[in-house]
Amino acid sequence: MDSYKNKIIYFYRRTKRMPSYAEIMSLLGFKSKNAVYKLVNKLVSEGALDKDSQGRLVPNRLFGEVPVLGLVEAGFPTAAEEELVDTMSLDEYMIENKEATYMLEVKGDSMIEAGIQEGDLVIAERGKEPKPGDIVIAEVDGGWTMKYFRKTGNQVWLEPANKAYKPIYPEADLKIAAVVKGVIRKY
Repeated sequence: MDSYKNKIIYFYRRTKRMPSYAEIMSLLGFKSKNAVYKLVNKLVSEGALDKDSQGRLVPNRLFGEVPVLGLVEAGFPTAAEEELVDTMSLDEYMIENKEATYMLEVKGDSMIEAGIQEGDLVIAERGKEPKPGDIVIAEVDGGWTMKYFRKTGNQVWLEPANKAYKPIYPEADLKIAAVVKGVIRKY
């Protein structure tokens, strides 16, 4: 049963959509749509799959997906209706290269004006060439920090997002370990 579910999950992650019954039949090597129907019902009853109001297959949270219900107005309130627009995996949204990605917990307030607070988690990706303006994880003169990467000509420095701190100009060594790709804050 798990191998069938894994093949469906793989199809979904590869194509960004759920397979049709005919595609499941072909994918799993079944001889009839009735066998697919029985399997789908079993997966729905186990909570591995779900169906929308039209009976179409939708991924369940076991797929690592979270429903996207539309937009929310951050300005003036407007009438809104909850509508399942799509589903999205947080990995898919925030991580391009899983093998090169890691998270760090933030300590300190030097990036507060960038919206990064102490206790937040940042998602960082190794191996990306930083562009000026990127937030980076860097080793500078033997110490580690997270700051904006700045460059003018051959001059490179790190800039905090807090007016209480001064820019860091490396005296001897600057190594960019990773580029920050996202921030997670739990309320």
